[in-house]
Amino acid sequence: MIAYRAMIDVPRELVQYLGRLLAAERRARGTRQDTRALTCFYQALLVLIWFRKAEDLTLLAAGFGISRATAYRYRDEGVAVLAAQATDLHTALKRVADDGWSYVILDGKLFDCDRLTETTLSTKGETIDAWFSGKHRDFGANIQAVMRPDGLPIWTSAAMPGHLHDTSCARQLGVTATLNWSAAELDLPALADSGYESTGHGIKTPFKQPADGKPLAVDSRAYNRLLRGLRWQGERGFAILIGRWKTLRHTTVSPRRIGEIVAAALHLTHYEYKYLSGSC
Repeated sequence: MIAYRAMIDVPRELVQYLGRLLAAERRARGTRQDTRALTCFYQALLVLIWFRKAEDLTLLAAGFGISRATAYRYRDEGVAVLAAQATDLHTALKRVADDGWSYVILDGKLFDCDRLTETTLSTKGETIDAWFSGKHRDFGANIQAVMRPDGLPIWTSAAMPGHLHDTSCARQLGVTATLNWSAAELDLPALADSGYESTGHGIKTPFKQPADGKPLAVDSRAYNRLLRGLRWQGERGFAILIGRWKTLRHTTVSPRRIGEIVAAALHLTHYEYKYLSGSC
């Protein structure tokens, strides 16, 4: 095996921040000193390399001089520590309102994963692949996200099976109920695409083309155009996560854990965007 030097484009402060979180976790577990193969700093570096470059853990383990099993365990521990820092949707919405924003953007995305054999019953009673999306023609987990008007994601959901539509996922996770609450109590409506139609007064969706083929009314077309002009930044939210953290582009872990990995990546993003108190 040939070793070579490489660099990772994350700030040293982020490695140190994650190292402090891992150190706190070790203290909470009662881990004795000098009993781990890597220090907190190098464990944090391993985790960040995996997030940033989607590096194979067998190669990472060799590079850090640890076993493959230890690398997997350290990676999972880092993901869990980061995901635990995530705030709930109510808290995230209250902060957006306190910061003076006038609306949020709701969107969903299928996060790609390996093919799975798990099946479920469709609404028609047919046996289908639970994690296969007919819309995207691919296997993956459905993740719902809420973004600020400038596109920065503020919250991401748990993973839902890929065969479910965005509306079903948002309802089952309680996202639509929370967004309707924020519209009523915080004066903070949510903008969404037509896939979220009829999800409540607080979620604004475009008017659909009439079934009889008649053109939309002028007011409806103007409303749709305004909505598109405000909502497009929502697409940037997922692009920020996937563009920065390469491991989100495809995962080989259980799709049920994708939500935790995305939440961990979101926390890393918030640190880099200085959206966390004390992260500057």
